[in-house]
Amino acid sequence: MTAPQPGRWAVALAGAVSLAVAMGIGRFAFTPLLPMMLHDGVVDLPTASWLASANYLGYLAGALLCTFQPWIWKRAPRLPPVNGPWLLRAGLVATALLTLGMALPVATAWPLLRFAAGVASAVVFVYTSGWCLAQLARRGASAMGGVMYTGPGAGIVVSGVFASGMVQWGWHAATGWAIFGVLAAGLIALVWRTFRGAAGAPAPAAGARATGVLPDAGHGRGEIAALTAAYGIAGFGYIVTATFLPVIARAALPGSPWLDMFWPIFGAGVMIGALLATRLRTDGDLRLLLAGSYAIQAAGIGISVWSPSLAGFAIGSLMLGVPFTAITFFAMQEVRRLRPALASSYMGLLTATYGIGQIVGPPLVAWLLHRSASAGAGFTLSLEIAAGALVVGAGLYLWMVRAYPVQRA
Repeated sequence: MTAPQPGRWAVALAGAVSLAVAMGIGRFAFTPLLPMMLHDGVVDLPTASWLASANYLGYLAGALLCTFQPWIWKRAPRLPPVNGPWLLRAGLVATALLTLGMALPVATAWPLLRFAAGVASAVVFVYTSGWCLAQLARRGASAMGGVMYTGPGAGIVVSGVFASGMVQWGWHAATGWAIFGVLAAGLIALVWRTFRGAAGAPAPAAGARATGVLPDAGHGRGEIAALTAAYGIAGFGYIVTATFLPVIARAALPGSPWLDMFWPIFGAGVMIGALLATRLRTDGDLRLLLAGSYAIQAAGIGISVWSPSLAGFAIGSLMLGVPFTAITFFAMQEVRRLRPALASSYMGLLTATYGIGQIVGPPLVAWLLHRSASAGAGFTLSLEIAAGALVVGAGLYLWMVRAYPVQRA
């Protein structure tokens, strides 16, 4: 007897919880816990930069694994068949265990743990996106993908609020890592049964029926290469703020009681943007929406640089967060339009390029801090470079609109 299939809300909410665990906890819990780790004296800023890079390097490795996974299994027929939901659940379990591992007082193991957590995050992200978007498309509910992409923002809000409370109570960072690991395990248990069965045949590209855009696999390599490069720029553009926001705020506003709220504000913006993405008209060219999203993020970074005040950081955090998962949502829809039959592999390729952009950010910050007269000057220059990169990315999307017009049904 066949098990009943989950409904569209069950699929979308399971995707949101999965991404909350993988991204909001597995990747971004490091950001609100970093000030606690610095206060505990277990890391300094250069070491923190390399820990962040280890995680982003793992994210790159995981994305590449997803990209080449079909090729690996095709060339190794003796390996047991592995489907997307199996890898997704394995990645979720690994995320919880690796987060718990960061509570251990073994600093030499932390780079490896953060690297492995990055691998798990990428695997969960790619296969959650691919599986959930395909399932929603089969149910005629592609627009509900925006609900799924509220997950990272929800995870960021929860981790930020929890970390703020821990700071007020004087807890140590190790306790924070343990709490987040247990929280991840509990959330995984809620959605475990939803992710089951084979991924199945690829669904029509999301938006093909709703927008009249042809899902054409005949697009040239130049078009997918340009999309990949532009998406990679987004990884670099946001990562400086996403890694060091609480530290930057503490340097600019010492003693402010609101220091720990800028990160949850960023997470709230992520959730708002994901929901707004489902309300926008998508019968036009999604690359225009992507260009606008980059411009909003660049402006948000610029506001926090030009006005390093309570209002400036709050508005900048919100503006950085609103387009965050909307960019991913639109880009993954573009992948499904350009490569509908190999969507998961090309989602992995884009995620890998995004990972490269993230890897570059923290070492750049460490280098600029070393060469700058003060930490504030080093962070300011880093943010200005990130904002400039996002402007370049927006320009690349506008060029693509002219060079590769969208075909209409």
